[in-house]
Amino acid sequence: MANQIPEDNDTSASMDRSYHDICAKETTCTFPDKLNHESSPFLGINSSVISSHILPPEMINPCSSVSNTHYSNFRPGQTVSNSTSVLEMHGNDAQVVFDPSMWQISANYPSMSQCTEGDANLTARQVDAFTNLSPATVPCSGEISGERRGNSLRKYVDLYIAALKGDWAMAKEFLQAHPEALNARITRGSETALHIAAAARNASFVEELVTLMTPNDLALQNTVGNTALCFAAASGIISIAAPMVNKNRKLPLIRGSNGALPLYMAALLGHKDMVWYLYKTTDREDLTRQDRIMLLIAAITSNLFDVALDVIQRYPELALDRDENGDTALHVLARKPSAFLSGSQLGIFERCIYSCPDSYQGSATGKDPKIPRYSILRLKVIYCKKAMQTQALELVRQLWHQVLLEDDLAIGALIRFPSRLLFIAAELGIVEFVIVLIQSYPDLIWKVDDKCRSIFHIAVEYRQEKIFNLIYEIGAIKDLIAARKDEHNTNLLHLAAKLAPPNRLNIDSGAALQLRRELLWFKEVEKIVQPLYKQMKDSNGRTPGMLFTEEHKGLVCEGEKWMKDTASSCMVVATLITTVMFAAAFTVPGGDNDVTGSPIFLSHLSFLVFAISDALALFSSATSILMFLSIVTSRYAEEDFLDSLPNRLILGLATLFISIATMMVSFCATIFIVLGRGFAWVALPLVLLAGIPVTLFAMLQFPLFVDMLSHTYRSSSLFRPRSRLLF
Repeated sequence: MANQIPEDNDTSASMDRSYHDICAKETTCTFPDKLNHESSPFLGINSSVISSHILPPEMINPCSSVSNTHYSNFRPGQTVSNSTSVLEMHGNDAQVVFDPSMWQISANYPSMSQCTEGDANLTARQVDAFTNLSPATVPCSGEISGERRGNSLRKYVDLYIAALKGDWAMAKEFLQAHPEALNARITRGSETALHIAAAARNASFVEELVTLMTPNDLALQNTVGNTALCFAAASGIISIAAPMVNKNRKLPLIRGSNGALPLYMAALLGHKDMVWYLYKTTDREDLTRQDRIMLLIAAITSNLFDVALDVIQRYPELALDRDENGDTALHVLARKPSAFLSGSQLGIFERCIYSCPDSYQGSATGKDPKIPRYSILRLKVIYCKKAMQTQALELVRQLWHQVLLEDDLAIGALIRFPSRLLFIAAELGIVEFVIVLIQSYPDLIWKVDDKCRSIFHIAVEYRQEKIFNLIYEIGAIKDLIAARKDEHNTNLLHLAAKLAPPNRLNIDSGAALQLRRELLWFKEVEKIVQPLYKQMKDSNGRTPGMLFTEEHKGLVCEGEKWMKDTASSCMVVATLITTVMFAAAFTVPGGDNDVTGSPIFLSHLSFLVFAISDALALFSSATSILMFLSIVTSRYAEEDFLDSLPNRLILGLATLFISIATMMVSFCATIFIVLGRGFAWVALPLVLLAGIPVTLFAMLQFPLFVDMLSHTYRSSSLFRPRSRLLF
């Protein structure tokens, strides 16, 4: 394509923000003086009552750092975070309900895309933003103040408890005695019984209550503006929402706190079935453009890619729209490595399933995938995960297709602000995302960040081998990109010499394997840079080799200690086995013939098994001792961790396992020789017990052994994949 993107290394680069930015600034509120503190029984979706008694665990904010706080200890003038469930306090003479004007709240609530991958999908700020921080959109009718208000609320305690417990018989009896309670505000937060029953997930109670209420009753809002349908959307149970919507078709369009629709609340909380239900029952023509982009971003953040696909297919112009943080849908996807295959750690079984042809439908069309009925639970989870990742990739394609319809200036602005789209994906190793963008716009290969680094420099720095392997598919361009230096005169080999980020370093178990992977990276990058660059010094006067030694000094010490400790422990076991097996060779079971000196049971098969297994145990344990001894006495240079030490440890562990197994076989053969066939009922249980040590050793050491084999003999597949991915 002939289109050109404006050069990236301009002053606007300073506006970039990485995905590691803090999700939001802490905001505080100040308690007025002379308050007796009493928590409100109910005000918003995330009030203390709901959090502790009503809402299920998945609806309680996982990211909040404040929970179960005892507010009775707060003093006048003390401040708390806005994510705290401080909903109401009252004084001696008057009730005081916290108004949003008393909170120092920033209007810019962060999108979940700014959280790191290790964070939970929902942040405290987002849930609070649409629950208890907005002014009521509908005033309470017939509101009573002071003691009269308190007495009025206490009148409905029985109805409150019935709604909370789902006891319809108790509620029906109360409503017969107090008909006005059907639509009365029974909490300080102005919730009705329907609000509480919906939040408590009492579907049958809600259904009975709705039959008695009018459509206008269903539209009643609490202090922060939430209808009962908002609570139902937050619960995620369709059977709670359906009776309300069937009776009042306008309910899905009544906005809750902060102007959020129930559909958005359900999407924000990741309730897939509820989102699809509300998506179909909400009149989409009445949705504003802001509603649509918020729904799209929330669906992507909550991994509801089928919903996001349907939204973008209906409204393709949303591909260029930004949320309140300036993020487009592509920016949010670029920060979600778990939504793609390259960001998933798959086991052998999962890789086999992924390699099978797709046996579900609708994965790339926005429809819910149809999982085969014969699927077992684990298989179904894998199929769903594969379908989700297929949908995410298709979403990237459709979004990028819409972006490419714009002119170069618009494309350049989109991929650079508020953060550099391509470099975020490269940093997180989302190779599928990078491939989709570059295949349709090859000029992106040449783009650099504000430090004059290409995506391949980023891949080396953050140890993303799948991104780095694309450099082998661009021919001679590879040499030009590898020759780039940043503002500190740091070349590609300098970046490989630096210590990997902790999240990439911890992929391998043990310091020795971590150092080996670091050496593999350094050696691989060394092959593609010019010979002159191997001795080039950075702004601090360090060559790549000097920098590698300096950065990995601690890792070398840890690797040496780990190797010596492992070898010493295993060598003790191998020595004991050698001693026992050597003695057993001269202590023949059953004794010798006094005349010939030959073993009495020489002609028995069990004696032959004893002799062979004893010899194998002796030889293998002796070999194991030599291997572990060579590890303990090694010089432990950096190069030794590449092949020498791992190979010795692998051979030592293998021979040690063989010696333990053959030793137990020798023991079992001796039992059969001594007891004979007449006591087989005694010998068989003993033989079974003999398998326990072998099994335990295999269970404890097998993971380490597999890791060593994988890293030592499969390292050639780490770089230069067999198939081409880019062009």
